[in-house]
Amino acid sequence: MPPSVGPGEDGKALVRKVLREVLVGREDPGGFFAMCLSALGHQETRSQFLSIIQPLSTANISLHSVLLSIYKEYFSKTEDDELEVALALSLLEMKDHQLPTPSQTTQLHQPHESLNQRKSFQLASVPQPQESSHTQRADVTGRKKKPNLPNTGARVKGNQPTTENEQGTSATVRAPIPSRAFPTQDTVEGGDQIMNLGDLTENEKPKRSKNRRQRRKGACHHVVGLPTSPSARPPVLLWFRRDLRLCDNPALNGSLEVGAPVIPVFIWSPEEEEGPGITVAMGGACKYWLHQALSCFCSSLECIGSRLVFLKAKAAKNEVGPTLRCLKELVKETGATTVFANALYEPWLKDRDDEVVSACKKDGVEVKMFHSYCLKDPYSVSTEGVGLRGIGSVSHFMSCCKQNPGSALGVPLDPPVSLPTPAHWPQGVSLDGLGLARMPRRKDGTTIDWAANIRKSWDFSEKGAHARLEAFLQDGVYRYEKESGRADAPNTSCLSPYLHFGQLSPRWLLWDAKGARCRPPKFQRKLAWRDLAYWQLTLFPDLPWESLRPPYKALRWSVDHGHLKAWQRGRTGYPLVDAAMRQLWLTGWMNNYMRHVVASFLIAYLYLPWQEGYRWFQDTLVDADVAIDAMMWQNGGMCGLDHWNFVMHPVDAAMTCDPCGSYVRTWCPELADLPEELIHKPWKCPTSMLRRAGVVFGQTYPERIITDLDERRNHSLQDVALVRKEFSQYVDKRSGCDLVPLPPRLVSEALGLSHRDGDVVKEGKQFLLPVITRMEFKHQLEDPDADAASNPYNAVLKGYVSRKRDETIAFLNERDFTAGVMYEGTQRRERLESDYRRMEGLPTPPAARGRARRTPTVKDRFSVVPGGAVTSPR
Repeated sequence: MPPSVGPGEDGKALVRKVLREVLVGREDPGGFFAMCLSALGHQETRSQFLSIIQPLSTANISLHSVLLSIYKEYFSKTEDDELEVALALSLLEMKDHQLPTPSQTTQLHQPHESLNQRKSFQLASVPQPQESSHTQRADVTGRKKKPNLPNTGARVKGNQPTTENEQGTSATVRAPIPSRAFPTQDTVEGGDQIMNLGDLTENEKPKRSKNRRQRRKGACHHVVGLPTSPSARPPVLLWFRRDLRLCDNPALNGSLEVGAPVIPVFIWSPEEEEGPGITVAMGGACKYWLHQALSCFCSSLECIGSRLVFLKAKAAKNEVGPTLRCLKELVKETGATTVFANALYEPWLKDRDDEVVSACKKDGVEVKMFHSYCLKDPYSVSTEGVGLRGIGSVSHFMSCCKQNPGSALGVPLDPPVSLPTPAHWPQGVSLDGLGLARMPRRKDGTTIDWAANIRKSWDFSEKGAHARLEAFLQDGVYRYEKESGRADAPNTSCLSPYLHFGQLSPRWLLWDAKGARCRPPKFQRKLAWRDLAYWQLTLFPDLPWESLRPPYKALRWSVDHGHLKAWQRGRTGYPLVDAAMRQLWLTGWMNNYMRHVVASFLIAYLYLPWQEGYRWFQDTLVDADVAIDAMMWQNGGMCGLDHWNFVMHPVDAAMTCDPCGSYVRTWCPELADLPEELIHKPWKCPTSMLRRAGVVFGQTYPERIITDLDERRNHSLQDVALVRKEFSQYVDKRSGCDLVPLPPRLVSEALGLSHRDGDVVKEGKQFLLPVITRMEFKHQLEDPDADAASNPYNAVLKGYVSRKRDETIAFLNERDFTAGVMYEGTQRRERLESDYRRMEGLPTPPAARGRARRTPTVKDRFSVVPGGAVTSPR
């Protein structure tokens, strides 16, 4: 807060300046009021304060009400109260021989207020003089700083209004944050109102600073007394689900705007969370991560003066859902009239939330759902103006979002510094009582701790998410565009589990990615892929178990459970596949390229159905996401909306992702002593080499479960051609593309009908749409018995390093042969010359100068140039 204004300074101008600071969040309302008393004086503040804050009645109603309440409370004192304060000030002046600062005046009000027992005051904590008490934000150009979680020393911000978005759900709109995308000069004062220039066009956005993570140094802020929330107001239930964070949490910030005590709750309902049928929405690894994340989030809430109440909803035979019944009991116990939560978009969870909103509304309880889990609300995506051609691809989805932008993305929200607590907390259960991290036991009673390596590999906290993001933006992002497929190097962000459980918001991640110096489009498109997956899940609720392309349901899949077990345990005999599956089991994660490798091996070479791979991934991945896994496994299983136009070879793909074999050596240590050229195909090693490396097939390392890769690949391709020929009604005769039945929602958009007219579409006949189909399948339809090698569109990837290395080795072999012949000729001439000199008694010629060295452009062991072969001119 600025110091008192001298007699020659314009106090009103300073007041207006500080009012702008309050509006953008740099100053708190209590500090602004104290500054007005210091700058204008007691009488002038009493007469002019209401006119000063009058423009806020239209620009920011909630902030106007906060300032008005502080004004009324301060000037409602009796004359005796004012006399008592005046006496205290006089005594202090006589003692210190100087006038008190505004902060001292504010501090002196506290004993007076305690005597009158009118209303208690809570004090904002005082930061150190050399530190800023601002919450961590982005700079004026749109780049955030690394948040300090939890930041209990930050100042309390004013309340902000709530608006409704297009889907009818509430979205929090806080006062513009100048350090993200709203500079202070964008807040202009004109006439009797203050207008915020928040909606900047693309050309009007300010340029970004070069220093993306520059810390802002602020002056010391004085202690200011702020009135607490009225105790008579009913509490607000803050329902946490997959949004376990303080930063950029719209529901959390919205609950603070009510001005009532906040009760954070987490309700675990296994029957609802795990999804219908064989969805496996919450596998073992996900549950364990959730347990650890909840434990870390409890600590974060405790640091800001609150806590998390755990409840376990049990299924009952009545028609009321377990979560709804649990919420009703909680509302009855606490007397809450408002529930805040961030929306989830899985169809079964959306139906549950709609039931909760409807039932609570009948009971007089308002439930507000906020959009934050995806960048784009999947239920608001429309194909209007774009069409349906190319549906399933990320390019088509991004075109739909650009053509129908909807509500603005907005700026990320800062974490709160405190939460008002209720007088009485509801009764809950312990975190262990939820049963999320229950470990199996042996017959002797000992525990099988299968998650030990997962604990060593991850930091489950929100701080860990931001630390990993910071590390990636400083290093890995520069290699992501071209080398994100490398499994032997940390070129990926590893942020997927934090995004899944809401410990990092996609909006925060997008702002940081755009603020980085290196902005790879490939990395930013990953967020679009995530939103695309949820859009597909809303269109096809049976995506996790039902093939979208009807002909592919008739594929003759294998039923060999031994092959499935070997694939799951990483014992297929193919080192690259085994290394990836062992990494998955031990750490709960593998990068996207390796997921493609193991999926191609399961489907194209083992003939096992994609549903088996989906279920295993859902159970073992810490970032297991129903929408993403179902979409990717359907595409890999040749029955999704977008065919993969490639098949990963289990051996040659290593030339791309693990060219030196270090990844295999890490996760298959029994092969660590094999040479680089043969570590991905140990069956080609000589017996002596295997003996020296300690490799015994069938004992130290498993035998290959299949050996005829090309033959099995041909069989898979022919099987696809047969089912497409058998179900020719689902193949477009003109383009050769597969035809997919459209869901009613897309048909309604194509016909120009509203979503409410969906029943009309359902009663009509089935609408079929040509979708993206692999060129290999189109060509194979003409000759179903042809092998894959003769297909000009063969989709098997050999690895881009492989082709380059083959050409290099061929060149080196030819060069070595030529060099060998030349060397033999040189040696022969030297022997003849030496014999001639010895016979004639001539002296021996001097030896050639020059040391063996490497050529500056080649980086292999064949680049050594013999000494004396090339000499530098003197």
